Amino acid sequence: MSKTIEILGADGEALLNHKCETISKDLLTLPGADFVDRSFGNSNRSPQVLRSLQALYGTGRLANTGYVSILPVDQGIEHSGGASFAPNPIYFDPENIVKLAIEGGCNGVASTFGVLASCSRKYAHKIPFIVKLNHNEMLTYPEKFDQIMFGSVDEAWNLGATAVGATIYFGSENSNRQIIEVAAAFERAHELGMATILWCYTRNSAFKKDGVDYHVATDLTAQANHLGVTIQADIIKQKLPERNGGYTAVGFGKTHPKVYSELSTDNPIDLTRYQVANCYMGKNGLINSGGASTGDGQSDLNQAVTTAVVNKRAGGHGLISGRKAFQKDMKDGVALLNAIQDVYLDESITIA
Repeated sequence: MSKTIEILGADGEALLNHKCETISKDLLTLPGADFVDRSFGNSNRSPQVLRSLQALYGTGRLANTGYVSILPVDQGIEHSGGASFAPNPIYFDPENIVKLAIEGGCNGVASTFGVLASCSRKYAHKIPFIVKLNHNEMLTYPEKFDQIMFGSVDEAWNLGATAVGATIYFGSENSNRQIIEVAAAFERAHELGMATILWCYTRNSAFKKDGVDYHVATDLTAQANHLGVTIQADIIKQKLPERNGGYTAVGFGKTHPKVYSELSTDNPIDLTRYQVANCYMGKNGLINSGGASTGDGQSDLNQAVTTAVVNKRAGGHGLISGRKAFQKDMKDGVALLNAIQDVYLDESITIA
């Protein structure tokens, strides 16, 4: 029995044996050692961008597999330093964030201007830096939700970044401004030779209906993905879908009955396959979120590995897992990151 199957427990067999009968894997551009060439070789991405993408896909334990494992630590702003780092205060020190990513075998580390700038001369050439350009600053009261720019693309390039990342709250009252800002930033990043990663979040109080949260509905999140690749994000980061029917429950926008009858089912792999399809049928990699830490090591491990299996079997490119890793002792965080990576290294776990 593989370690992954052991971690999955009773749910493992159903996930590992599921056959996707919605969108065929034959229609997808699948991960692989030559993914950057196959997907972006004929695109408008410059040789410098291709080099940056290859650096990202070519680092860490998953190097040259077509999969990525990224450590994101911007929660000091997004949630507050106390909420994020009190469980393990060593991560108030930026260098420990980068050390965790390196020791954890990650393809890259995504964090703030301040974190990455503070140790760029020591580490920017050792692991790809992904500078998160914008954040939801949470010290304002009454609390509001808006992504604002914290620095420039040029400064990200100056500190040695391989890629830049940004978040858009699709569906929010500020989404139009965020789309315009991020599209311009990604254009500049490509001009400078950096890759781009977009956190494609849905955010609107109306997306909660009758006590059900449709922020994690595959029809809404997949459309956010489709908007993300439209502004030329090279990699899309999205929450794992939990249900379908956001458009129909909220009663807005345009959709099609086949989205619910033929292109998806209630199976998490099929729900995620629809997210992959909206990333230009896998031509732009989909990475899913590792989610919040439960505070229980075994529960976090099970959730992370389950998410990795769902993402991989759907045709995704990996996980971006932060709090489950850095809100633990470093050795336990490394073990969790390695367990996620083991899913992508296991050739017996295939595309559904």
